[in-house]
Amino acid sequence: MGKVTGFLEIDRQVHKYQPASDRIRHFREFTLPMSDKEVEKQAARCMDCGIPFCHGPTGCPIHNQIPDWNDLVYNGDWDNAIRNLHSTNNFPEFTGRICPAPCEEACTLNLEDIPVAIKTVEQAIADKAYETGHIRPYPPEKRTGKRVAVIGSGPAGMAAAQQLGRAGHDVHVYERESRPGGLMRYGIPDFKIEKHYIDRRIEQMQGEGVTFHCGVNVGVDMKVADLLEEFDAVLYCGGSETPRPAGIPGSDLSGVYDAMPYLVQQNRRVGGEPIQSVAWPSHPIIAGGQHVVVVGGGDTASDCIGTAFRQGAVRVTQLDIRPQPPEKEDKLAVWPYWATKMRTSSSQAEGAEREFQVATLEFIGEEGQLTGVRCCEVDDRRKPIAGTEFVIRADLAFIAIGFAGPASDSLMKELDGEIKVVTDSRRSNNVEANDRDYKTSVDKLYAAGDVRRGQSLVVWAIREGRQAARSIDETLMGSTVLPR
Repeated sequence: MGKVTGFLEIDRQVHKYQPASDRIRHFREFTLPMSDKEVEKQAARCMDCGIPFCHGPTGCPIHNQIPDWNDLVYNGDWDNAIRNLHSTNNFPEFTGRICPAPCEEACTLNLEDIPVAIKTVEQAIADKAYETGHIRPYPPEKRTGKRVAVIGSGPAGMAAAQQLGRAGHDVHVYERESRPGGLMRYGIPDFKIEKHYIDRRIEQMQGEGVTFHCGVNVGVDMKVADLLEEFDAVLYCGGSETPRPAGIPGSDLSGVYDAMPYLVQQNRRVGGEPIQSVAWPSHPIIAGGQHVVVVGGGDTASDCIGTAFRQGAVRVTQLDIRPQPPEKEDKLAVWPYWATKMRTSSSQAEGAEREFQVATLEFIGEEGQLTGVRCCEVDDRRKPIAGTEFVIRADLAFIAIGFAGPASDSLMKELDGEIKVVTDSRRSNNVEANDRDYKTSVDKLYAAGDVRRGQSLVVWAIREGRQAARSIDETLMGSTVLPR
């Protein structure tokens, strides 16, 4: 695939960033696009490796045919490249921006630390498709007369709705917020993905016959039972939204927040919406002029860091209870799987101070207001080491240690109560459904995405939405042409 000797002749190149001093002054995306010729050269590096682990189960959950569209880009056939990419991925402009790219970890060339720039090429294909008019409505040739409701408009709900709409079903998507997109719109900052990409896809889907009902909180404004009675199938894609309890003393101090209300509030601010959210109500949180501490080491913590810097934080410190990982992994021990190694996100590179193998013991304050965070070093078993305590000054602290399952609001109360859906107690009370047909214990009710599998990546949500759509189509029609 690509140029046979390309990986020997061409150095790996990826998108460059605006300097940190410039990009922290705005909330827009800050990657600098590569020219078509530069992208074609990077696609040429895809070698004929025999077994392409990049699109196997270790590399890409949606099985993007990466060598194929790399070859098409190398040969300048961008039109067929986007057709190939769309055959497995409804939204490559999303994954090309916010997926951590396990495909590159699984690339054969990663054995030499020079993987093909798969993510860069994918984003370039998707962006080129918009320019050339390939991302437009593709309505079905005929309608089936079947009606399907989708609860939640995150990436799982969007992917399922588009697949079902193209299969000819009358699809209605119910979203409690004022605009579709779920936490992809309200949780992920604009500097990682600008929201006009979501708007374009919503417009495309509406042109294909999908109807969006925003500002409708299923479980409050209408019951799941009513949807089950009205529609031939109902797919629940509510996401994983309950913050994992930290159990840190002092969490009730003013100035201590879970990460998501902070991120949602700023995204609404950037989008020109009122900051109050249905799911994440809070008074205004601004980090300007503040000393900020972020507890947690994942993507959400990193998003808090980047947001705080853009709001004008004086200092941002990140606390991670895990040991500092090695700079380089043992390739022969972990490849082609995702490796634990030192990674620095673009937000962390903007000036965050990172503390590893540190436990957060207590939030301390005066007169109910946060003033500092008491910490200590921990051993390999995460037990405090005596005599290592220290205090970090903090005016604001954000807890970003993950999510513990779906929101336990009235929708889940209805499912647990009147409808009696089975939940998976081993996995934070997620709705129980297998990954073959996505059927729950309730007739006509399906579940996909984070509400089923737990907190995960956008690419996994797209996969589950597509597979659930195939299952629903097959159940309703007796057969299906939708891909799995």
